[in-house]
Order: sequence, then C-alpha cells, then structure tokens
Amino acid sequence: MRVLIADDHSLFRESLRGLMESRGHEVVAEARNGDEAVDLAGRVEPEVVLMDLNMPGKSGMEAIREILEARPKLPIVVLTGSMDDEDLFGALRAGAQGFLRKDLEADSFFELLEGVAAGEPALTPELSRKVLREFASRKAAAPDQVDPDALTERELEVLQSMVAGVTSNRSLAMHLGVSENTVKFHVRNILDKLHLHDRAQAVSHALRSGMVDLDESEGV
Repeated sequence: MRVLIADDHSLFRESLRGLMESRGHEVVAEARNGDEAVDLAGRVEPEVVLMDLNMPGKSGMEAIREILEARPKLPIVVLTGSMDDEDLFGALRAGAQGFLRKDLEADSFFELLEGVAAGEPALTPELSRKVLREFASRKAAAPDQVDPDALTERELEVLQSMVAGVTSNRSLAMHLGVSENTVKFHVRNILDKLHLHDRAQAVSHALRSGMVDLDESEGV
C-alpha cells in the first residue's frame, strides 16, 4: 500500500514510517502541514492518506476537504491524539474514511488499515458506538424514508454487523458462521441494491436511514 503521512511532528512521522515499512507498506511522502498534504496527495498518487488534524497553517480537516475535491475516491484516515467527539464527527462529515487514535495497538491499526483498501471504514468499536448514537439522535429528529424490503433478512444481518464495526470479510465470516465467499456475495448484493460503491458508504447509509436496529448493533 502506498501511504502519505501528514503530521507536524517529525519524530512521530519517522516512527510511523518505520512501522509501516516493517509491515511491507511504502511511505511515498511525508507532509508537515495541511498545505503540503494537499500538494503531495495530488503529485505522489498515494493509495491512502494518514492525516493528523491539528497542524500549523491549514488544518487536517481543511486538507481532507481539498484533497477529496480533487480525488474523491482517495481513502483518508485520520490518525490523531484528539479525544474530542467534534473532531470525530467533523472528520467523518469532511469525508474521512476512518478515525483512529495514536494510542491504538499496532495490530489493531494494521487490521483496520487493511480494510480501508476494500472500502471499509476504519473505526474502533468504541468510536463506532459513538457514531451510532450520534446518527440515532439525528434519525429521531428527522427520520429518512427507506424501503424496508430493499434487503433480505441475511443482508440486513450483514449490514448490521458492519455498522457495529465488524467489517472485514474474515471477521464477518467468523461472526456470522459463513464462508468469506458468502460474505462477499451478500456485501455485493447490499451495495448493488442500495446503489452504493463501497462498505463505508453502506455503513453511512444504514446509520442515516435507520435500516438497522441501532440497539442490536451496539450489542454485536
């Protein structure tokens, strides 16, 4: 995976570069601020951007919006020390495909990062629950109209698991007791029926529309 790292702390960038390269990923560039991140994202053609939020000059949030204007399908994952829920929701609204904290264990970080290339959202279960509660409150205020018969019972079960943070084919297969090929079949049907491109969009749609039972998702 070709990775662009955007962070204003040189020691953190060097450490992250070493960690990424030790797992076989290529760090194609490093940005010290949002302006450099926007410029490099357009020049070095990364496959994913790891973006800090609090940087001098142009913020990470601004950089996310500008990068996605030019490359709307480029996955951007926020990697931050922030504990602020507003940063979480702001980053997702800006178009980030994930929000990870810098104190995350390395194995969990790489497991989530591997799913990003397949369109999966990079959120820990804790942050997934926060997103669920936020969208649940919005749904109660202004519920969307959706076709309850758009998906089969099994497809809804798959979607509900993804909303709860079980997003990789392997994890879904283990959770549902089916093969990975069966999971791929159901996910493809979900995306086709909802006219969506990837799993991140499916999760976002499910949260906005209320297609899944939020209480059950929190218990997965």
